[in-house]
Amino acid sequence: MSFLSRAFGKFSIPSLLLGLLFFAASLTPSLIPRGPDLQGVLGGLVTALGYLAAQIAGLIWLTLDFPRLSGRPAQIATWVASAAIGVFFLWVLGSSLTWQNDLRQKMGMELADGLNLARILLIAIATFLVAYLLGRAVASLFRQIRKWFYRVMPPRRANVLGLITVVLILFVVTRDGIIDRVITGVDESYEAAQALFENAPPPPTDPNKVGSAASLIDWGGLGTPGRDFITGGPDAAAISAFTGQPALTPIRVYVGRANGDTPQDRAELALAELKRLGAFDRSVLIVASPTGTGWMDPGSHDPVEYMHNGDIATVSAQYSYLQSPLALILETNTGLEQATALQEVVHGYWKTLPADSRPKLYVHGLSLGAWSSMHATNLFRLLDDPIDGAFWVGPPFPSTFWNYVQNQRNPGSLWVKPDIGDGSLVRYASHTSDASSAEAQWGDMRIAFLQYSSDPVVFYDPFSLWRAPPWMRDPPAEDMSEHLFFMPIVTQFQLALDMALSFGAPPGHGHAYYAQDYVGPWAQVTDPAGWTAADTERLKAHCDNGMKNGCSNDLR
Repeated sequence: MSFLSRAFGKFSIPSLLLGLLFFAASLTPSLIPRGPDLQGVLGGLVTALGYLAAQIAGLIWLTLDFPRLSGRPAQIATWVASAAIGVFFLWVLGSSLTWQNDLRQKMGMELADGLNLARILLIAIATFLVAYLLGRAVASLFRQIRKWFYRVMPPRRANVLGLITVVLILFVVTRDGIIDRVITGVDESYEAAQALFENAPPPPTDPNKVGSAASLIDWGGLGTPGRDFITGGPDAAAISAFTGQPALTPIRVYVGRANGDTPQDRAELALAELKRLGAFDRSVLIVASPTGTGWMDPGSHDPVEYMHNGDIATVSAQYSYLQSPLALILETNTGLEQATALQEVVHGYWKTLPADSRPKLYVHGLSLGAWSSMHATNLFRLLDDPIDGAFWVGPPFPSTFWNYVQNQRNPGSLWVKPDIGDGSLVRYASHTSDASSAEAQWGDMRIAFLQYSSDPVVFYDPFSLWRAPPWMRDPPAEDMSEHLFFMPIVTQFQLALDMALSFGAPPGHGHAYYAQDYVGPWAQVTDPAGWTAADTERLKAHCDNGMKNGCSNDLR
């Protein structure tokens, strides 16, 4: 037997045909436009998965002893399937560039000059070969282990135990490899954070700032995200220049992960600092949950400080040093515990204050921060003295409360921007709406979600492995393609790739939330005194000028 035969084994044409069908389907659009390199990787991967799916289906068919086609009928079936897949492939190939450019145009991106088919095919073939050879290696391992078991047990038992053994080996190897890399990454993050502590810039001299000599919170322990939040944002002069009225400098309190040993310690420290700075004498108090690294989006916090003339305080506590995807996997409970502790401590003190003199209390979070903030917003805890509202942005798809609300949508409303009841409690905003329209007026509590229709972090669906996501069955939103095509397995991997690409999408699309789209929902949720629609448009224009005017559209 030649080396190639040993390496590649008996190649299955019917299995390859299913793989090619998957490859053709991967050329259809999803939520985020793809370049040729990533399309090649995606195409090669789903081709390998299609090949594997066909092999598994064939094995099950043989095991169940179903009838098999052979001879001329088998040849005819192969030719018919090949022709059908070829026609589909040519149709998709001829339309793919148009579909991708249509999506790019809707997102304000530069159009692609060509499909770069040769590049796509080369990368896809390389990806397929790597995946195929890995599969062959696993199959060889299974055969070798099964051979050992044949010596001591009957064939059927050897087959089952051989399969279990291979699965366990792969699990251990994969787990150890991943954990090793993750631990290395965590170590590097921790070391980088420690270096930041040691090399922190000079602390603020203003005693009304967190980290100053008068503060209860150590400046070095804040880390870069906390220091950026404390030193950023508009001051009284900047706000007054915009509003034309006397203003206050907003209060910002942030506790770094290194500032306390436990979530409860950090929450208690945050409350003590809020008291020191007089935050409970302000008109508005926001309890915010940061993203995985501890980052606080200035595009969210700057606008709401302008619209309340600086008479506002915001508090947050860090729970991780990791990027949000890693924090989601490795430190999910840490984020939920920290958000819960902070909300419980702040709300617990707030509700002891006279109702007519305490600030309005709101909760807020972006992305992973939205998930942890929603988890912490325990409605049973709030029954006796509820908060005034919540504003959650880009909630990740596993968020329990978000999923519950989504499934309460009124019949006929879109999954990407549903109507909930009469709109007196929950409303949705997007890049085209600001949560101002509803059948009824707002009630005593106001909850708003901001989610872009093209955000796969929100609309990824694990069940798309075998069924179309709910939003794919609706008419497409403004920045979605009219040519969305569901294919089991393929759609799952398209959406997974979309998630990786969503952070680099143009502002207003994907997971790139920006200041202008925060302004309207913040005005709806917090209802600033005397605020008008004209003020909303003026603040949007002001924020569009960027950091130089104290309102950021930074998209980190």
